[in-house]
Amino acid sequence: MKKLLVLILCFSVAFAFTIRVAAADIPDTGANAFVLYCVENKKIILSKNENERMKPASTTKLMTTLLTLEEAAKNDRVITFTDEMTAEGSSMYLEVGEKLRLSDLATGMMMVSGNDAANAAAVSISGSNKKFSNLMNTRAKQIGMENTHFVTPSGLDDDEHYTTAADMALLMAEGLCNKAFSSLTSQKSAVVSFVEPSDKKITYANHNRLLKLYPDCIGGKTGYTTAAGRCLVSAARRNGVTLVCVTLDDRTDWNDHISLYDYGFSRLSGYHSADGSLRIDVPCVGGSEKNVAVTGESDIDIVLENDGADKIDRKVYLDNFVYAPVKKGDALGRIDYLLDGKVLKSVNLKADENVGEKRVKKGLFQRIKEFFTYG
Repeated sequence: MKKLLVLILCFSVAFAFTIRVAAADIPDTGANAFVLYCVENKKIILSKNENERMKPASTTKLMTTLLTLEEAAKNDRVITFTDEMTAEGSSMYLEVGEKLRLSDLATGMMMVSGNDAANAAAVSISGSNKKFSNLMNTRAKQIGMENTHFVTPSGLDDDEHYTTAADMALLMAEGLCNKAFSSLTSQKSAVVSFVEPSDKKITYANHNRLLKLYPDCIGGKTGYTTAAGRCLVSAARRNGVTLVCVTLDDRTDWNDHISLYDYGFSRLSGYHSADGSLRIDVPCVGGSEKNVAVTGESDIDIVLENDGADKIDRKVYLDNFVYAPVKKGDALGRIDYLLDGKVLKSVNLKADENVGEKRVKKGLFQRIKEFFTYG
């Protein structure tokens, strides 16, 4: 009986120890709401109050910056700063009458959270902050931000200006898909050369301290008002895994983001295949060229828990030859990426060029035969 009691006690202690280790392994944060989100598989890894509507403060400028850079890609016009563009709070210190390019306003927003830059972009693009907020909300719906409503381009407090941690994660992930946005948010500092005065040049340091504190950090945006508290949206990438972390109303945001990233990266593994740059020459029977170039449709990124990415099998399905004619873009094969026999993703192998049919010179007797042949 004593031996049985001892065994039961040992099992209980071991079980309790296991639970404590697992619980301690999950980071504790000071955030009223947070999300740790994986960009590649579009899954939330950890969260708290992720759908609770809260004030985002200046993390709002992630949307304003994205819209500004999208507009600048079409026309990076020169903007004259006017009285109606002035704003209270954080600033890139623009003076009335100064001129700079639209893309420079994005720099002022991302680096030093310039409210003046946000207002200037909104007025320049839409004519007013109110009209620009309609543009922001339309873009939010396109991204899938279902619990978000923007009123100001800067993020100054308003009862009707709100978002959620989950929605902000989607916004940051969307921004990373834009090359200009991704490049800008990753910079520790950026230089703005003014159009007028032409001799004015300012280097703005990025407020996002994670770029220095965490080597894997690839960008983000800070925010703070008394009502919203400290807000932080950031992104980090390691070994093919991209994570986005959002904390709202969090006094310990820097440390919390680091802890959450360490947790996420320790549990995920990434598989990257550069098959978008793959090129295979396949013999083309009856073609005007001996071979047709076949390329992969795109690169592939797959994220799995633990070390699952090491077990992925890559299988190429492509015939030894093809028949002419071949049109550029024709699907001639595919590559499957499998785990334990299950296909996780596939990429088409497509013709990278047109190959017509080979013209055969006809002999005299062949032409005479065709001339006398009817029907």
